Amino acid sequence: MRRWTTPVLQGLVLAGAALLIAVLPRFTSEFRLGQFTYVGIYFVALLGLNILTGYSGQITLGHAAFMAIGGYTAALLILGRSGFELLGQQASHVLPEHGMRAIFTIPIAGLVTGVIGCLFGIPALRLAGVSLALATLAVAVSLPAIAKRFEHLTGGGGGLSLPLPHAPFGWHLSTPHWLYYEAWVCAGILFVVAWLLVRGRVGRAWRAIRDGEVAAVSSGVSPAVYKTLAFGIAAAYAGVAGALFAIQVSYINPDTFPVTLSLLLLASVVIGGLASLSGVIVGAFVLEFLPIYAQSPPLVHLHFAKQAGPVVFGVTLMLIVLLIPGGAASLLGRVTRPVRAWASR
Repeated sequence: MRRWTTPVLQGLVLAGAALLIAVLPRFTSEFRLGQFTYVGIYFVALLGLNILTGYSGQITLGHAAFMAIGGYTAALLILGRSGFELLGQQASHVLPEHGMRAIFTIPIAGLVTGVIGCLFGIPALRLAGVSLALATLAVAVSLPAIAKRFEHLTGGGGGLSLPLPHAPFGWHLSTPHWLYYEAWVCAGILFVVAWLLVRGRVGRAWRAIRDGEVAAVSSGVSPAVYKTLAFGIAAAYAGVAGALFAIQVSYINPDTFPVTLSLLLLASVVIGGLASLSGVIVGAFVLEFLPIYAQSPPLVHLHFAKQAGPVVFGVTLMLIVLLIPGGAASLLGRVTRPVRAWASR
């Protein structure tokens, strides 16, 4: 019997991925490093979305709204009251006197957004399917208008400019390198947390609710508790991703996280594979690089260069749904099936 081989292989794959992420900055330009930083940020956001949609079966079209909440939370904490006074805006008494280091705002942004997600998840218990999707879409549509309304706090349409972050604790890292490692360390930690959740009792409860709520209730699972928990965790992940995004671009305004981003995030989860943590990385790469390479020939010569990204993304999504319903994770499972069969002998 070689049942021990499967976890060993999984550990080797994770160790290899961690090593690749650690040494990648030595072999790439700062521009390309910035793109890989965005991949790490999207990876965090997609992890939370896959927990909510893939594992608990709740469809959301407002994930970008929770990213915006996390981004604004981090921005306000980084600026502090003194930063707002420099901007010539009314300082809020709930902000610290002096701005916080960017790295310390990330967990706070996740916590604040997670609480808001739980509060939203409670009334959302009455909704399901298309109704829930439309309710979350309404949040994504209305949040930019709300942000513009509270101009004294969010900067309105002009947004908030953040100071360029630097590596803390005297570490000798350039800003692009620090942002890269910051994003991927957060991604690694949250991946482990997600893996522990979906492998344990909570994950089994989510899957039971997704596959049959009546059967889950008869087995002693409380849909209200676990659905609300899924919303809170997904929102917390989105908040962390939003904070990382705001820190990366050193700027945030109501249009930084548009409604279209929510749609692209959901499509990326489907492309990577629902209820698959390994497929999330594929979705993150697709979300970052597919629109960029869609601008290259021959599509750029077909006189719809500006629309090439959404067109290619939509075509890719249709092909995945038609040919590989389980997404990239399903395809990877088919390819590695012989190895897994040998390991489980």
